[in-house]
Amino acid sequence: MSVYLDYNASGLVRPEVQEIMAKALADNGNPSAVHAAGRRARARIETARAQVAELVGADPTAIIFSSGGTESNAQAVAAALASGCERLIVGATEHPCVAEAAVVSGAPVEVLPVDANGVVDLAWLAEALARPGRAVVAIHHANNESGVIQPIAEAAKLVRAAGGWLHVDAIQSAGKIPVDIRDLDADTLTLSAHKLGGPQGVGALVLKPGRDAVRILHGAGQERGLRAGTENVPGIAGFGTAADCAARDLAEAMAHVTWRDAAEVRVKAAGATIIGGAVERLPNTLFMAVEGWDSPQQLITLDLQGVMVSAGSACSSGKTKPSKAISAMGLHDLATGGVRISGGWGTTEGDWIRFADAWVAAWAKHAARISERVKEDA
Repeated sequence: MSVYLDYNASGLVRPEVQEIMAKALADNGNPSAVHAAGRRARARIETARAQVAELVGADPTAIIFSSGGTESNAQAVAAALASGCERLIVGATEHPCVAEAAVVSGAPVEVLPVDANGVVDLAWLAEALARPGRAVVAIHHANNESGVIQPIAEAAKLVRAAGGWLHVDAIQSAGKIPVDIRDLDADTLTLSAHKLGGPQGVGALVLKPGRDAVRILHGAGQERGLRAGTENVPGIAGFGTAADCAARDLAEAMAHVTWRDAAEVRVKAAGATIIGGAVERLPNTLFMAVEGWDSPQQLITLDLQGVMVSAGSACSSGKTKPSKAISAMGLHDLATGGVRISGGWGTTEGDWIRFADAWVAAWAKHAARISERVKEDA
């Protein structure tokens, strides 16, 4: 049987989510309709809105549902600029959907550097915020590759003092560690259902009290006039159930660190470098790299042994692209050899053991082949 350890890419859909979505699909009224089926659809949406809000300490009226994290991040950037912000400061390891939204906004963009562990440079941020122009600062709560957790509350103090706007992409952290928009003091925060064991194609923008959003999709008046288009009722219902389950299982999710750390000890002893291992990370995430064995080769080798993980780098047209996170940390020699292992609600201790067994054995064989080639060329 295969082992799935790629929850940071997309979590397996929880049984409870499958059940609630099947019911919604079987009763597919338009939530804007006033008849009984429409009212039932509207009730499903509002129940989910309350469930998602509860996960992140928000008021239900602060939740704007969307097609996913990419759309919600774009709407957050647009909302901040519409509020009067003149420039953007974006973390060096942000997800491409945030970085690209900043670039195409037309506003000046500065890149907030990270240190060798992937943590944002708060001293640099303070200096940048002191320059003229109200700034939007975008820092994700946890990195999607390394799992490194950022000092959001500390960054928020700097942003508040400068009169700026803080946007936090919490897509990777929600459901894995406690996330509360009030404690983080974020102006906007984004979520995605499929990272929580919900369906793909559903996300949410969360607004701080007193903050407003602007429409980036125009049409009718759904989502209080802030996001046009008939709501994805089954997806939203699944999102709400996934958020409810994630809140319920949070203690169990945080306990995964013991299994992760045991696997980490083994791969590190075999020669892997642990990316971000010196700082606080998501408990479910292990990001590692070796020099001389590119990510796609590692993934294929593990997949043939029934272990599904992902690369820290993307593979396009047969060429390995360096990992954004590893490159930002200055570890350029390792940037094409990253592998990310991430557990979730369906992961067992045995899954982590099986991964470590498979990778250590595969790396030993690969290293032996390299050694033989070196001897032949000598």
